[in-house]
Amino acid sequence: MARTASPPPLPPAEPVVVKLREALEERYLAYALSTIMGRALPDARDGLKPVHRRILYGMQVLKLDPATAFKKCAKIVGDVMGDFHPHGDQAIYDALVRLAQDFSSRYPLVDGQGNFGNIDGDPAAAYRYTEARMTEFAKLLLDGIEHDTVDLRPNYSGDKEEPVVLPAAFPNLLANGAQGIAVGMATSIPPHNIVELCDAALHLVAHPEAENPELLAHVRGPDFPTGGVCVEDAAAIAESYRTGRGSFRLRARWSVEQGERGAWVAVVTEVPYGVQKSRLIERLAEVINEKKTPLVADVRDESAEDVRVVIEPRNRAVEAGVMMEHLFRLTELEVRVPLNMNVLVDGVVPRVIGLKEALQQWLEHRRAVLVRQSRHRLSEIERRLELLAGMLIVFLNLDEVIRIVREEDDPKAELKRAFALTDLQADYVLDTRLRALRRLEEMQLRKEHDRLVKERDRLVDLVGSEPKQWKAVAKQIGEVREKYGPDTPLGRRRTSFAPLPYFDATVSTASFIEREPVTVVVSEKGWIRTMKGHGADTATLSFKGDDSFRLAFPAETTGRIVVLATDGKVFTLDVGKLPGGRGFGEPLRLMADLGEGEDVAAVMPFEEGGRVLLATGDGRGFVAAMADLVVGTRKGKALMSPNAPAKAKLMVPARGDHVAVVSNDRHMAVFPLIQVPAMARGKGVKLQRAVAGLADVRVFTLADGLPWQDASGKDHMLGPKDIAPWIGNRADRGRLPPRGFRRDNRFGP
Repeated sequence: MARTASPPPLPPAEPVVVKLREALEERYLAYALSTIMGRALPDARDGLKPVHRRILYGMQVLKLDPATAFKKCAKIVGDVMGDFHPHGDQAIYDALVRLAQDFSSRYPLVDGQGNFGNIDGDPAAAYRYTEARMTEFAKLLLDGIEHDTVDLRPNYSGDKEEPVVLPAAFPNLLANGAQGIAVGMATSIPPHNIVELCDAALHLVAHPEAENPELLAHVRGPDFPTGGVCVEDAAAIAESYRTGRGSFRLRARWSVEQGERGAWVAVVTEVPYGVQKSRLIERLAEVINEKKTPLVADVRDESAEDVRVVIEPRNRAVEAGVMMEHLFRLTELEVRVPLNMNVLVDGVVPRVIGLKEALQQWLEHRRAVLVRQSRHRLSEIERRLELLAGMLIVFLNLDEVIRIVREEDDPKAELKRAFALTDLQADYVLDTRLRALRRLEEMQLRKEHDRLVKERDRLVDLVGSEPKQWKAVAKQIGEVREKYGPDTPLGRRRTSFAPLPYFDATVSTASFIEREPVTVVVSEKGWIRTMKGHGADTATLSFKGDDSFRLAFPAETTGRIVVLATDGKVFTLDVGKLPGGRGFGEPLRLMADLGEGEDVAAVMPFEEGGRVLLATGDGRGFVAAMADLVVGTRKGKALMSPNAPAKAKLMVPARGDHVAVVSNDRHMAVFPLIQVPAMARGKGVKLQRAVAGLADVRVFTLADGLPWQDASGKDHMLGPKDIAPWIGNRADRGRLPPRGFRRDNRFGP
């Protein structure tokens, strides 16, 4: 008869009241800590996450040394999952594959045999088809682990032990970098050159008080496995390494190959780190098909073992630098590699650290490993010396020892009594074969004894002296540096550094525009057009409806103009794309995304290397470089932040050494331009204490005088002596302007 299932347990008599908020906080915190500690963030000492550490230790257990035969990845994944890492097999295999990819890891820790993927983004073969073993770098990470150099803890099932951290004979955290996303935090550390890291570590050992600027004399920046060119500013790199946060602008390496009859092509030989070459080719093709760049005719992939992407220009007149700068802006030929050195400090505390602390964490760990290894060796030496002492006694009394072993009922007790041996010595004598006893030589035993005594004394001195410990650590680092020197294939730097060229995408199309002089005309309603030639007669122009003339200025078809909106945004427009002819032109709103209810405040030609003074209606302003006003999108760029209800109002060239301002209540003040700060964006400072608001501003050279124009169009000039009554400081109210000044309180059209 079948057994019936036991009934479910009855619910408790009294309901258990649990506060939902507290329960969720407790459970989410446990999940977050598990993710941070057990999955996402690397240990600052060995630079490994638990899955990578367990893979390497599992391969150590399987004895997969660099000199041994390869073993199936399925075997490695199965053993790691069964013994140390109770997670999905695919996750373990993906981590193992990345450790073997020479385009992902600067110094691969796994030597793979078979299909482990490629830079095109093709995935690795299934683990039943691939094989692997450790590399020399993996052996460096595990070097000395059998000598009690690190702590061991029970695995998830409690039947085996795994290392908490690896000995790490080289700075793997910075050498290979790390990527990870945890709960509420993330880490992103690019790879670096091992020779430079060893040099910086040696300098830090010799000069513990050294700061990041001194270390940066050795660590120039990241060194990516795929090479490339880093075009980040040196000051930005230094700040990133100081704070542990920042980014690096990385570009593909390219060169020009000349063809027949003046033809040429650009050849990309190194793609940025983390960029799939196949996806890059697709993106380049999209840019060409969608006609986002008129400079490129075709792109093709001629890669074999090495990367070779050929980019053909539209014609031979195109400048190679301009074409590539355009592609850098539109494709992944240029990427931003983030730096966020968020790691587990001492393997416990997640914190963002700088370059110096990252090296200190590794160096302190290496010293701790050295001390533990020395103590372990000391215990072995003490044990061996004890055995040697017993063996010397046996050698001197060999016949009596043999007699005791043959005739006594309890030979161990008799040996201890007769020769004052310890339990360890007596057991060793009894376990030694008679054949081995006959081969004993007193001289050999005494030589070994003396050698071990010297080694013991040296290790005792080492354990008791911190300076000697650091000297030993420095020697170990020097050996690694010598083995992987700058002239070796792995030690040679792959990523180079170069200054960022001035080219930008907004000037690239000038290669196909004929350079002609034009006059740009802007109406009061914000309509814009161009007229051929400079000095065009604007008096004959007609405007739409109640619109009227606002301003005009000379330009060239290959140039650009800068538009300031009343909300403080700036826009950059190509003069060659502005409407021409005899019509009314087009509204600027069709070319720039002006905000709802906003209008055009000012328009002026772009001047390379120039500066402008920007001001709001309530009298605040600052000086900005023209380069900071350049933007290549219709959405523009937020430059000024006016205090509502004030609006951005004026933008004038900052050529000169003094500033003249006029308020709506007819007061003029003059002060040195140096009193106005130079800013990339912001609200600015008070230019004039204007009760009724600012009317106009002009920058001029005091030695040349202040020019202005009256209502009839007559030009006037206030000389250096005449203007003295108005000269004061920034934020003064000023005094009434000179006789005959315009009623609209402006210096002129």
